[in-house]
Amino acid sequence: MTDGKEQDIQEKNLKHPKLNPLAVDHDTLKYHLLGPSLTKAGQDTVDQSKVSDIIYNASKGSKFFNNEEHKDKNLTHKIERVLARKRQLERLDLTSDLRRADDYIGQLELTRDLSQTIIHIDCDAFYAAVEELDRPELKDVPFAVGKGVITTCNYHARKFGCRSAMAGFVALKLCPQLISIPLNFAKYTAKAQEVREILADYDPRFESASIDEAYLNITQYCEDKQMDPEEAVTQLRDEVHEKTHITISAGIAANAKIAKIASNRNKPNGQFRVANDRKTILAFMRDLPTRKVNGVGRVFERELDAIGVKTCGDIYAYRGYLAKLFGDKAFQFLMQCYLGLGRTMVQPAEEYQRKSVGTESTFREMSDKTELREKLRWIAEELEKDMTRTQYKGRTLVLKIKLHTYEVLTRQTIPPKAVSTADDLYNFALPMFTKLEKEIPGMRLRLMGLRCTHLVSTKKGASDFFGIRRQDSNTSESNSPVKNTRSTDNNEEWEVWPDEEFEAAALKEQEDEMEERELLSQEETQQHQQIEEASRQHNKHHRSSDDPKFQKEDSCTKIAEPNSTTKAKNISAENTTPDAEDNKSWTCPICSRPQNTTGSAINSHIDYCLSRQTIKEVARDINLIPGSEPAQAIPLSTAVNVKAFSLAEQSESVARGGKRKVSASASNSIPNMDTRRKKKLFFDSAKTNK
Repeated sequence: MTDGKEQDIQEKNLKHPKLNPLAVDHDTLKYHLLGPSLTKAGQDTVDQSKVSDIIYNASKGSKFFNNEEHKDKNLTHKIERVLARKRQLERLDLTSDLRRADDYIGQLELTRDLSQTIIHIDCDAFYAAVEELDRPELKDVPFAVGKGVITTCNYHARKFGCRSAMAGFVALKLCPQLISIPLNFAKYTAKAQEVREILADYDPRFESASIDEAYLNITQYCEDKQMDPEEAVTQLRDEVHEKTHITISAGIAANAKIAKIASNRNKPNGQFRVANDRKTILAFMRDLPTRKVNGVGRVFERELDAIGVKTCGDIYAYRGYLAKLFGDKAFQFLMQCYLGLGRTMVQPAEEYQRKSVGTESTFREMSDKTELREKLRWIAEELEKDMTRTQYKGRTLVLKIKLHTYEVLTRQTIPPKAVSTADDLYNFALPMFTKLEKEIPGMRLRLMGLRCTHLVSTKKGASDFFGIRRQDSNTSESNSPVKNTRSTDNNEEWEVWPDEEFEAAALKEQEDEMEERELLSQEETQQHQQIEEASRQHNKHHRSSDDPKFQKEDSCTKIAEPNSTTKAKNISAENTTPDAEDNKSWTCPICSRPQNTTGSAINSHIDYCLSRQTIKEVARDINLIPGSEPAQAIPLSTAVNVKAFSLAEQSESVARGGKRKVSASASNSIPNMDTRRKKKLFFDSAKTNK
């Protein structure tokens, strides 16, 4: 149970996304920037409004930010249209719509199955937990797995607001002491296999939902062992911890939808059961925020909130509007959410019928035509591997690109034959790509992908002589995990489980977020590299203009230049004379390099050292550099002035031939220290060094 303060923060966080769609744009944008992992466990005590402010300010001005702002405005306009449509409907007689909705609810109730016990298990911060096994010192410090974008982080980091699908540099602003380590998929896959071997003892036909989560039907196991479901799940969790040394959390319910929601309730290393009772299920769903349901992403959440649906319990009151506002499938999905209905069929993931196979790659901004074609060829080769592994060919080939502006474009073609080889994939994708190049001159990309749809199985025995796919003798259409049909009195059928499309859409939203935050991280890295390169060029310029050695080298080059012989000889003669070199240079106490004594050169060099060197040292002192020890936060501008004054005092001390410490009283007046005073101290030092 959470205490009063935690409950208040949790309620505040739940209210934060429920923003008026007509409110100031940056309010909805800030919520949008929180990312798809807002509902991850371990963040109930985090003030998400502060987190959103940090993310907003950290990404503002980037291409990612501009794209997110554009999408947020489009969504706001869409919601305005939905509200306008709702106002029109409110003036109409919706009696027939309400009657049809109530009939559908009655039909759905007939499908309620309370005889099965479904569990959803989720490994706790899986990647992080596996890393801790090899590096125990990470257990008590905040750390994340993934460099550019966080794939997961431990619960210490989540207390600061860090979470998966967050750009690494943003996470460092939330938690400066965050440690980031690279991914090691081989290690995670091996550990996942250890967990799956244990799961198979409880349900040989368990369903892997991802590398770190799975669904199991333990009805038969509990009957055979004469065990209560909670007792069986406790035993399962203890066994996983004992044999693999990681912890898992579990949800226990009558169907997969509720089990997944419940598994997040007592994380980490806990379990939660929703009893197989209609009244208990309805009560559980009544106060559940819509965002907690798998299949409701941030976009759908905002649309529902705009019309007044904040929790699953609110759905019933708007049942007459839903189909007209969002479509029949959305209506069906939402009514099942209200009733707490979901699939009870659990089967190995490979038995599901795939709709597509694809691969894509994000990369730093690329415009060179040769490089782009090489990237397209590489993606085709990667897709061939996936097609071979899954044993499919595709009748339709889809090309996806993301421009440097984050705009996504897709093109598709239907080859004369089903394709799967890299040569075919590349050859049929290239014309689409070439056409895009002509449509968008100077095209710059950040992402490229290929996907095959309308799949044809290449498994032996998958179809008969006439090419008709054979049905598995022990699998019927009624057992489909996606669609479950039931005959009515008039022999019509209706779709009972439209969850797949909504869950796939929510998953796609998360994948897109990961891609975009990876690009944001790359953009930030690119900016840093440009700054560093500019700094190197600036440093090189000062060295060549102030350092006699570089002047000498430069003069040798200039001698060979036409129309500059006389000037070059004069420069060479001046700079190769020992006496002139001794009389016209001084050693800077900061960079320890000899400097020219002309007034302009002195001023330029002092300004350069005071800005570059001191800021670099101050950044180290106040823990702006990752990996340094935590220090008390102080304003950077004050710290720079303190450091500059200290360095100036040191140079003055050298000039006087002694050592001097900065007194406390002197330090108090440091921020207002006159720049001319600093330069004078440097100048005095120069005279002494001469």
